[in-house]
Amino acid sequence: MGHLDHATFGWPTPALSYAMACVGAALGLRCTVRALEATGASRRNWLLTAASALGTGIWTMHFVAMLGFGVTGTDIRYDVPLTVFSLVVAMFVVGGGVFAVGYAHDRVRGLLLGGLTTGLGVAAMHYLGMAALRLNGSVRYDPLLVALSVAIAVVAATTALWAALHITSPLAVTAASLLMGAAVSSMHYTGMFAVSVDVVPATGELPGATAMQFVFPLAVCLGSYLFVTSAFVSLSPTAQERAAYASAGRLPETATTPRTPSLGEPL
Repeated sequence: MGHLDHATFGWPTPALSYAMACVGAALGLRCTVRALEATGASRRNWLLTAASALGTGIWTMHFVAMLGFGVTGTDIRYDVPLTVFSLVVAMFVVGGGVFAVGYAHDRVRGLLLGGLTTGLGVAAMHYLGMAALRLNGSVRYDPLLVALSVAIAVVAATTALWAALHITSPLAVTAASLLMGAAVSSMHYTGMFAVSVDVVPATGELPGATAMQFVFPLAVCLGSYLFVTSAFVSLSPTAQERAAYASAGRLPETATTPRTPSLGEPL
């Protein structure tokens, strides 16, 4: 059995993966809060942004953490199409959960459905990403730890969506994002601790791309997307701010525009 190392580069990969999870959670929460304040196409657009931010953040967290994953006795490669498919699944299924909350008539039912859908999407992304691993040996999982990781994902997703429905202040959203990042990272490492690898002698070159050839550039691109989206969301005014601007714009006009006296009215 090969020895598994989850931090071959030391603490930077777990720390950076946690940061990516927090940024994705913060963006997803802020965009969902904006969506609940909006109507029509604006609500849909905010929910799409929330889904892409959450899905991207969680996927980036997973694969940044995987940069530090190593197994003694074998190299590691990644199946490129399956890895990209795991990103698509993350965005699509997380999007389904976010839209379930955004358009639910019954908030409790929408929250439960959205949390379950989003949590299962996070778990599906994780294990699809693990299925994309190519190494000299066979991978086995501890069923109890796998079930625990899925349960953590569902609870974390439900808690995050509940926060989006009930928390609006930036400070509270930041605290909720830090907790969500910790929960998603816990899910990841619980799933990783469920893994054991039986290494076999190498019989040829492994198919697929190395982490530095494929995963690292893609993670950098997605991380850049998260930070650009963060700037957009931060600079975009909320519904209350737009109303305040509109009200402030009307006040000077009402206060300074002279009223024309009617016929026969004394000046």
